Amino acid sequence: MIYSFISTILFIIILPFWFLISLINPKLGYGFSEKLGFNLGEPLVKKSIVFYGVSVGEILALQNLIIETKKQFPDYNVVVTTGTKTGQEMAKKKLEGIADYITYFPFDFPFCINNFIKKVNPKVIIIAETELWPNIAYCSEKNNIPLYIVNGRMSDRTYGSYKKLSFFFKPILQKYTKILTQSDTDNNKLISIGANPDTTKIMGNLKFDININLDNFVPIEKNDDDKIIIAGSTHSGEDEIILDVFQDIYKSNSNIKLLIAPRHPERNDAVYNLCLKTGLKVGKRSNKDNFINNDIILLDTLGELSKMYSICEFAFIGGSFNKTGGHNPLEANIFNKPVISGPSINNFKDIYAIITRTNAGVILKNKEELIMQMNKLLKDKDYYKNACDDCILVFEQNKGAMHFVINELNNLINS
Repeated sequence: MIYSFISTILFIIILPFWFLISLINPKLGYGFSEKLGFNLGEPLVKKSIVFYGVSVGEILALQNLIIETKKQFPDYNVVVTTGTKTGQEMAKKKLEGIADYITYFPFDFPFCINNFIKKVNPKVIIIAETELWPNIAYCSEKNNIPLYIVNGRMSDRTYGSYKKLSFFFKPILQKYTKILTQSDTDNNKLISIGANPDTTKIMGNLKFDININLDNFVPIEKNDDDKIIIAGSTHSGEDEIILDVFQDIYKSNSNIKLLIAPRHPERNDAVYNLCLKTGLKVGKRSNKDNFINNDIILLDTLGELSKMYSICEFAFIGGSFNKTGGHNPLEANIFNKPVISGPSINNFKDIYAIITRTNAGVILKNKEELIMQMNKLLKDKDYYKNACDDCILVFEQNKGAMHFVINELNNLINS
């Protein structure tokens, strides 16, 4: 394979420069030795089901599938790999004690891949979303290791680039055992650039296969008629917008309360000071403050936001009024809570495309539209009920992807 030969030569040339750059920028050096195929420990004796999610979003999408795989196939090791430091941290946080081994995915060079294969002894390699690795595909085929893409998707921008280079990507895609996609659109895009139509199938979206978990959750105390709005995962510049909007609608809805949750904990003090400037009563979750005595509470504790959505009327999802690309709206929708978002939702474009066909999610352009939509949800009872019902509907129509993949694994392992 010409690509393998050329990439190996490039690997030898690039390696010392990459090492030097990683000394200057440590971010590039995380997992460096593991990605090379070194420091992986003793080879695993049992065959492994290997999952790869490049970063945080992919690991969270794979989480329930990995847990179910461990239950269904106890005779196999479950190996979880990532490409980034944040992905690695999330994998260890969510899956340590469930996965048998967590490490970094190898660089796409034959030397690194072969070391990795010797260590983890794969029965199958499962890659989340659409990561196309020529040497992984080649080495998997050479070693008779089935290679799957699950939750496959392709943005319009990526598709345009890949379509122009379909002569290059077609032979790579043909080496994948199966490509399981999120939607009919994704399916057609991948087939049009060379994926085998007989082995490229629609599975749905793993992100809809999430479970409600309120274990050990202590809700914030409130009055019976209080209506809680959550502003979740807010970024710099968004807190000011949300607080301005809240003050505006508070004038005609005195029983509304706001729970504001900055995305990054280091911003908690700054956001708390912004809240104080409203002149309203402000508390902190860390102080066990409640909504009986406060109008605004800062969620300054870790790991509670996803459960807090259970107590709100609706939620604003942050990272959407700047260029961050938004955060996962399904964390609120799973509790049948409608969501509101700004226009920057690139990170979850696939999810928003589904939920905004209904009233489960609404994308807004500016602060004025935000005020109008919040007032509508608070005052129009029929509209609000329909929006909540739509949350139920989108899950009913889109769940099942996890079991689709489990069935595929059953067929593979028992064949």
